[in-house]
Amino acid sequence: MSDPRLPATTTLAGIPHAPQDLTATVPRQLVHRSSVAETFLTGVNSTGTHQFTAFAEWPRAHQLHVSPDRSAYEPLLVAETVRQVGALLAHTAYEVPLGHQFVLRELGITTYPGQLALGPAPAEPELRISVTDVDRRGGRPAGFRYETDVRLGAERVATAHVAVTWTDAAVYRRLRGGRTATGVAAPPPPPGLPPAVVDRALPGDVVLSPSKHPDRWQLRVDTAHAVFFDHPLDHVPGMLLLEAARQAAHARTGNGRRTPVSFHAVFHRYAELDLPVWIVVVDQPGANGADVQVVGQQGKSTVFECGVGTASE
Repeated sequence: MSDPRLPATTTLAGIPHAPQDLTATVPRQLVHRSSVAETFLTGVNSTGTHQFTAFAEWPRAHQLHVSPDRSAYEPLLVAETVRQVGALLAHTAYEVPLGHQFVLRELGITTYPGQLALGPAPAEPELRISVTDVDRRGGRPAGFRYETDVRLGAERVATAHVAVTWTDAAVYRRLRGGRTATGVAAPPPPPGLPPAVVDRALPGDVVLSPSKHPDRWQLRVDTAHAVFFDHPLDHVPGMLLLEAARQAAHARTGNGRRTPVSFHAVFHRYAELDLPVWIVVVDQPGANGADVQVVGQQGKSTVFECGVGTASE
C-alpha cells in the first residue's frame, strides 16, 4: 500500500512516444545499459500517486535469460526487467539526474514457471508498480522501495520487491575511496564448473569455479562478459551475484531435478573486482520459503545473502 506521506511524483519526462502500433525501447541510459539489446523496457505510464504501469519486450533468444533449450524465459530475466524499472522511474518520475550512482539493496522475485514458456513471438509483459516508501535526504529523494506485479496478458507470471538507493558522483567517489572502473581490474577468472552442472550452455557463462569443498565456489569475474559487464564497473554487479546464487542452487540440487524459481537477496556491501569472492551454500533455513541459502563472502565480510526457492521440473 502506498504511504500517503510520500511526496507527489513529478510528470514523467524523457520517454519518447512511438507512433501507434510501433514499439521502441526506452533510452538505454535511463535503465543504466549501454546496449540497446539489453534494454527490455518499452515505456511507462503514471496511473496514480506512486503507481505506475511499465511495458517491456522479452527476446525469444538470449545468451542468459532464455533457457538453454529455448523453451522458457529464465527467472532472472524478470529480476533484470524489474531492476530496470527502478532506474527508469527514478530518472523520469522522481527527478534523479543521470550520472547518479545506484546501489541495489534488496531484490526479491517469485516466478510461476508454467507461465514463462516461450511463444511464437517475443513476450510483452506488463509491470504494475507501487512505490511504497521514498527515502528523502536534504529534501530530495535518495532511494525508494517498490513492489511489482508482472503479467503476460491476464496471467500473473511473477511478483517482485526491490529497494534501491542512489547518490551523486562526488559522494560516490568518496564512498569508493578512489576505486574507479578504469583504476581497478579483476584478475583472470579461474576455470569454471562444467556448464551442464549449472544449467548453462556455454563455458563463458559459468560464474562458479570449484574449490576443495563441495558447497563452496570462487566467483568467476569476467569483465569481458557482454551481459554482466554491459559497461565498465568498479565493483561486481548485483546481477552477477544473483546468477552465482542461481548456479549454486543448480550445483547443490544436482542433475537438473529441481530448478530455481524464486530469489530473495540482500546486498550488504560492494563486492570488489580485485579480491576473491566466495559463494557458499549454508545449511540453514532460508527466508521466504527458500530451500537453498547462498552467501557471498569477501575476506571476512558478507557481501550478500540470497535465499533461492526451487521446484521440481
